[in-house]
Amino acid sequence: MTTTDALPKPAGGTASNDLQDILIVDTDVHVHESPGELAPYADMPWRVALENIKNNREGYLDIPSFSPGVSDGSYQAKWPTAHEGARMVWTAEQMRQELDQINVDLGLLFPDHLLKLPVLPQVDYASAIARAYNRWLVERWASRERGLLGLIVACNHDPDDAAREIRRYADHPDIVGAYLPCAGLDVLWGNRKYDPIYTAAQDTGMPLLLHSVTVTHPVFPFNNHAFDTELARHTTSHTFSIMSNLVDMVTRGTFVRFPEIRFAVSEAGVSWMPWLMLRMDKEYLERRRDVPFLKYPPSHYLKKVYVCTQPIEEPENLEDLVTLINLFEGEDRTMFASDWPHHDFDHPMKIDQIPFSDQARRKVFGENALRYLNIDSTGKKL
Repeated sequence: MTTTDALPKPAGGTASNDLQDILIVDTDVHVHESPGELAPYADMPWRVALENIKNNREGYLDIPSFSPGVSDGSYQAKWPTAHEGARMVWTAEQMRQELDQINVDLGLLFPDHLLKLPVLPQVDYASAIARAYNRWLVERWASRERGLLGLIVACNHDPDDAAREIRRYADHPDIVGAYLPCAGLDVLWGNRKYDPIYTAAQDTGMPLLLHSVTVTHPVFPFNNHAFDTELARHTTSHTFSIMSNLVDMVTRGTFVRFPEIRFAVSEAGVSWMPWLMLRMDKEYLERRRDVPFLKYPPSHYLKKVYVCTQPIEEPENLEDLVTLINLFEGEDRTMFASDWPHHDFDHPMKIDQIPFSDQARRKVFGENALRYLNIDSTGKKL
């Protein structure tokens, strides 16, 4: 892999003096979709349904009948200051301007409200929203020229429909992957019901990214209603969701059946991965008869998963982060993510403080993402 010292910076980005020689690929930025925005792109009769709720009250990642909050409506009563720093990005032009300000050259686009797509109970409605979002994303947001690279939504409710969406957009020059929603997911992503999605991804070479968000929902690991603080819920929800999905994928043989798919996980930090590898390998020693299809210990498969940095842990000794990443052999699999513009976003300067080697820094900020997405430094597919 050519180092980013030899890679041109795309015209869309404006680097700071400290990071001007490093290509920065941000693997987690969020567009802002709404029922009114998606309605013109939706099939009937769901277009009418979205029109009917376009004026519903909007909270932080919370619109009734679109991305509902907790079922008893008590979110604000329990956690009145949960997301006081919430903000949104409404247009591609705004996104490009703001990414320039934080020195990002290429940004990978996730949704806002559709992070919670799995909590919607109606299959046809959820699938229609996902299709509308994908059309809207392509027409209004995704643009290689702007350095804004799109991820379509693969709706978990209807794997066959999601597989068709993957095949439909696989060759689109501005779409580089598919997003697998995790919040409130039932069943987890290792289940064979999702094999049509994986088959389409492997056939087309489309990377897949798992992304979670905090919800309260009656499925593991989101049955967190007993907590009385957002601190407790946010500490556990994202990370436990990603871990449980990876455990399910390993123990059901997803990585064995689909060895060519490039998987990534987003918005869970990095510190959990060494623990998960060690814990699963320990259990494998005693219970390998449960998983006779695994040719290697679980850590072998987990090491192939790309890990996005946000929200990066902040130990007193930043060298501990280098140690943690080395423990899962993550120098070639860790990718910078900011989570812009959400309240807990990480500025590239935060990652730049970590005492990486120069080579590792270039990999984490850009090279690993280029390899994962199979693109060049301008976002063009290879």
